Amino acid sequence: MLSSTRRLLPSASSLTSNNCNIVSRATSMMFSRGMTILSSESKEEFKKENYNARMAKTRRPVSPHVTIYSFPICALASITTRVTGCALSFGAAGLGALELIGGNGTALSLMSDIGNSGLILSSGAKFAVAFPIVYHYFGGLRHLVWDNAPEMLTNVDVEKTSYGLIGASVLVSGVALVV
Repeated sequence: MLSSTRRLLPSASSLTSNNCNIVSRATSMMFSRGMTILSSESKEEFKKENYNARMAKTRRPVSPHVTIYSFPICALASITTRVTGCALSFGAAGLGALELIGGNGTALSLMSDIGNSGLILSSGAKFAVAFPIVYHYFGGLRHLVWDNAPEMLTNVDVEKTSYGLIGASVLVSGVALVV
């Protein structure tokens, strides 16, 4: 907008002092915005009303609550990547703490006991370990591709890769159950 304004303005040498004042006022009006000043009385009244009452008065819709808001798949994929990263960190810290507290081989003995405890428990434990590793790894690969090919970062492509990320992670983690 500034470049189009510059083209419309005459050159600086041809401006008179009157024209300079008009141009500077027009330019300052383009780049400034008005402010709402609340009096102390209206400020106190504003504090007394709750959000829902103010929105009802202005007939604006109330923002949806997180429990009823339907997150897009892209947001869910991003949140899951972060959660799996935290889970991996806590899992690694837990295994390290177990080795420090219980001595050498304690973590190995725990994993061996879980593996020998039955098909249902051992399969669930394998999936609980495999899914965060696979999902976080695939999510990292997806971001690596986006960093190197930013033209793939469109809304449609991000949604497709989010579904692919979830599907591939579940599939590869499911294969880990039989290995």
